[in-house]
Amino acid sequence: MRILVTGGAGFIGSHLIDRLMEAGHDVICLDNFYTGHKRNILKWIGHPNFDLIRHDITETIRLEADQIYHLACPASPVHYQSNPVKTIKTNVMGTLNMLGLAKRVKARLFMASTSEVYGDPEVHPQTEDYRGSVNPIGIRSCYDEGKRVAETLCFDYHRQNGVDIRVARIFNTYGPRMLENDGRVVSNFIVQALRGQPLTVYGDGSQTRSFCYVSDLVEGFIRLMNGDHIGPVNLGNPGEYTIKQLAETVQAMVNPEIPLDYKPLPQDDPRRRQPDITLARTWLGWEPTIPLQEGLERTIADFRDRLT
Repeated sequence: MRILVTGGAGFIGSHLIDRLMEAGHDVICLDNFYTGHKRNILKWIGHPNFDLIRHDITETIRLEADQIYHLACPASPVHYQSNPVKTIKTNVMGTLNMLGLAKRVKARLFMASTSEVYGDPEVHPQTEDYRGSVNPIGIRSCYDEGKRVAETLCFDYHRQNGVDIRVARIFNTYGPRMLENDGRVVSNFIVQALRGQPLTVYGDGSQTRSFCYVSDLVEGFIRLMNGDHIGPVNLGNPGEYTIKQLAETVQAMVNPEIPLDYKPLPQDDPRRRQPDITLARTWLGWEPTIPLQEGLERTIADFRDRLT
């Protein structure tokens, strides 16, 4: 198939492209390199089945494709809050442009949504029918509300224009190729530990997250895209860890001498985040397979290579 991946030079997008290229598809990578990096897709440049287009999806583009994986959007608080207007434009106008393209060329569109649509959840763990608790005027809303609007657009295009859609709600994902400065908790802890700096824990560290290794997530993407269910479907690891547990795990794996440094909790930081993946198990036969310890070992090795 001819497959377009927006945000294909990013952390998750590049792992998806690896899988699609290895399966023999023709792949077009679209990226404006705001948070993506050419090194992530370097091995495919020059391959006859691979095209790289530097493009910002807030501008229209005409292409031919059978499937569109729409991943383009800064996904870490540091990056999406540094230019919040750009973030919401990417989510709204970018998604509109991709849906318009899918409608024109009759492609199936996969929308990478997020667990942030649940906000600071009052229901635990989060199921797909929970409508969320989001602050529409907070510092994170350019991303959370942006993704909520993107989901709305997908379902409206589906109902009104018959566009074939798939919607995944992605929970915390980690693995090789994460940006060193992306501000997400796994990369923060690993980079600080490797540099011999204290590990920054916000609040008392009792807030929880679920960590899914990137290869598991990509497998979920491909199953959802090629299955019969529209979604939305939660894709994430149902194992729940406190931030303090994660810090202590990284500390033990990299340098047990490093202290933890406690700082105030940022605004609207969710207290608990854990996916209910019953639908993914039932519809896709999918669940994560890589345990946290193994995934962290691979991620630490990748960061060690880059930082040295």
